[in-house]
Amino acid sequence: MIAWAKRFLFATEQLDMLVSKLSGGEQARILIANLMLKQADILLLDEPTNDLDIPSLEVLEESLSQFAGAIVLITHDRYMLERLSTMVLGLDGRGGAHLYADYQQWLAASERSVPPPAEKPRKAAAPQRDKSVKLSYHEQRELAGIQDKIAAAEHLVETIQQEAASLGDVDYKLLTAKTSELHQAMQAVDELYRRWEELEAKRGGS
Repeated sequence: MIAWAKRFLFATEQLDMLVSKLSGGEQARILIANLMLKQADILLLDEPTNDLDIPSLEVLEESLSQFAGAIVLITHDRYMLERLSTMVLGLDGRGGAHLYADYQQWLAASERSVPPPAEKPRKAAAPQRDKSVKLSYHEQRELAGIQDKIAAAEHLVETIQQEAASLGDVDYKLLTAKTSELHQAMQAVDELYRRWEELEAKRGGS
């Protein structure tokens, strides 16, 4: 009992104290200690680092790293996520979810991800100007089909993300190659959006 208490940073004289007399961080460490004593195959933790002091955070991380079962961890603590997670489920805010090998892979994807056409202000229909169209015939054809190209390019990005996530960290070389492929696909999406803006701006000019 004393050894277990010391593991969670409690002094021997604190064992007889009322829980209500302990600090918030100390009370949190009691909850962690009790949690680690329970027999479980899966732990579901929702923001477990909230309101914890640094010693409590360190105890929590160490305890979770030694947990023999599976852990489902919901957290904004990227450092704990990087140290403990073996797979990251990233939510895109639009109802989609993708698996990533680690936090950095998710971060790279989220920084380059492009919202669907309906969500981007630049996709609003441009004012119609019957007599001021300045696009060439070929540019008009290009503009007419660019939304389909964007949709196809975005679908390719999603496909590559899923393929990369399925690799996990088993094959580092293959994962690296897939990540490079993902970046190229994202760049292609960005180029299509820039071209669309150019064509819309040219069509809408006076």
